[in-house]
Amino acid sequence: MYIAVLGKGDGCSLEAYALAEEVGREIGSRGHTLVCGGRNGVMEAACKGAKLAGGTTIGILPGDDLTGANQYVDYPIATGIGYARNALVTLNAEVCIAIDGEYGTLSEIGHALGYGKPVVGLKTWALTRADGQLDENLKLANGPLEAVDQAEKLAPSNDRMGS
Repeated sequence: MYIAVLGKGDGCSLEAYALAEEVGREIGSRGHTLVCGGRNGVMEAACKGAKLAGGTTIGILPGDDLTGANQYVDYPIATGIGYARNALVTLNAEVCIAIDGEYGTLSEIGHALGYGKPVVGLKTWALTRADGQLDENLKLANGPLEAVDQAEKLAPSNDRMGS
């Protein structure tokens, strides 16, 4: 299964970094492939956790330089399209886990939900609809283990992309 981890790059808090590393560790230890934006912060932490657990990581980069990837990315993909690459991050996963984040993370959540991809949130955005009701398409988790458990359950197919 391909699971995208979405979250803040520059200025990521120590708490978010630790949560992301644990999420990545869970993803890697369960044999899933981690997809992310390939940069620092939450993305780096998730990749680090996945690599420490023997997992595989893919980083879809905003720039045209493969060396912009964090050191834990196995397969960097240069796009040269800036933040528009957020759509590609979500399209290349069966399910997404959003951790912390700023507006880039919010855009990834929006892309994922727009493409019909399940999203689990861990200390991230909450969404309300125009009528003021909470959008329950963004499933909230209380911790890293719960986030990955929910992601596995919500994925449309546990074996479609080969895990």
